[in-house]
Amino acid sequence: MLLAMTGFLSLNLMAQDAPKTEEGFVFTTIKENPITSVKNQNRAGTCWCYSTLGFLEAELLRMGKGEFDFAEMYTVQKTYLDRADKAVRTHGDISFSQGGSFYDVIYGMQHYGLVPEEVMRPGVMYGDTLSNHTELSAVSDAVVAAIAKGRLSSLQTDATGTPLWKKAVEAIHEIYLGEAPETFTYQGKEYTPKSFYESTGLNPDDYVSLTSYTHHPFYTQFALEIPDNWRWALSYNLPIDELMEVFDNAIMKRYTVAWGSDVSEDGFTRNGIAVLPDVEKAQELSGSDMAHWLKLTPAEKKLNTKPQPQKWCTQAERQKAYDNWETTDDHGMVIYGIAKDQEGTEYYLVKNSWGVTGKYDGIWYASKAFVRYKTINILVHKDALPKAIAKKLGIK
Repeated sequence: MLLAMTGFLSLNLMAQDAPKTEEGFVFTTIKENPITSVKNQNRAGTCWCYSTLGFLEAELLRMGKGEFDFAEMYTVQKTYLDRADKAVRTHGDISFSQGGSFYDVIYGMQHYGLVPEEVMRPGVMYGDTLSNHTELSAVSDAVVAAIAKGRLSSLQTDATGTPLWKKAVEAIHEIYLGEAPETFTYQGKEYTPKSFYESTGLNPDDYVSLTSYTHHPFYTQFALEIPDNWRWALSYNLPIDELMEVFDNAIMKRYTVAWGSDVSEDGFTRNGIAVLPDVEKAQELSGSDMAHWLKLTPAEKKLNTKPQPQKWCTQAERQKAYDNWETTDDHGMVIYGIAKDQEGTEYYLVKNSWGVTGKYDGIWYASKAFVRYKTINILVHKDALPKAIAKKLGIK
């Protein structure tokens, strides 16, 4: 009995001395719509293409058309050639870079078509399975800049009148990305990129871009003033409360959303969490004085490791962050569901394009507070809009 008591006391002391494990996030899914697999854009600024094509692949799942895997590099190549042309036509006032917008893919499928991933895979031109556009960008950027900013009296052309610089830029992209196919065979049938796109039943007129800023009137369209909106695509402008209503309505009606956001904030972790901590409330709960709190690093504050109070931004706060470049157009992803943490706070399920990595294998949980503050714009099927909002925008 004495031995038993001694053992019990020892175990009790050990339990008291053992470090306490802090509970992290525990999520419960409320609604989840089907999506295709997570991809990896690797070392290429092509999130705009991965997110939009992933969104369109999810659209085809919703439409009952089956699972597709579109080739990002086909759309990327066509888009880069168009952007180079625009950069030269504007004497470099339009930047030439790896970035792009959701509309680039919508425009691309309508004008150039689509091809399956198996026809034009990333990285194959330099013996890889993933994209690495570092060298491509260095070479192509230099050529476009030389022409756009070269102050040449005239541009040289071939016998057909085609500018030689265009042929050079096209050749560079073929060397690094591969030659865009004119025809190909897919599942035993021969297609052109245009006929393959038409076979999917996707209609570019079905998709609308939405945003929420006060420097343009609500319920009108304007071109977002961001460098990668070089095609000057228009977005409908909604009050932020109504934009958030669109997110929820779309997801609950089985639609997904292409989401453009700023991911440079500390709240957007690299391990599958995106939150907008309310620092003042968290400081009050911490019991520490403000001066000490402000000196702590984000990791020490532990704002991203467990549920914490979150800030619900106003329309004015959104606008200020956009105007002072605190909110920047960083990244495109796909929102496909809603979940809640153990305290009842709601999050959106986000498909990223950074590979099957992080705690949730390439999926992020973005709090509604974060999405409300940091969303630049979204792309969604027009039928996913609440009827009252669609009426205000004149969308039928």
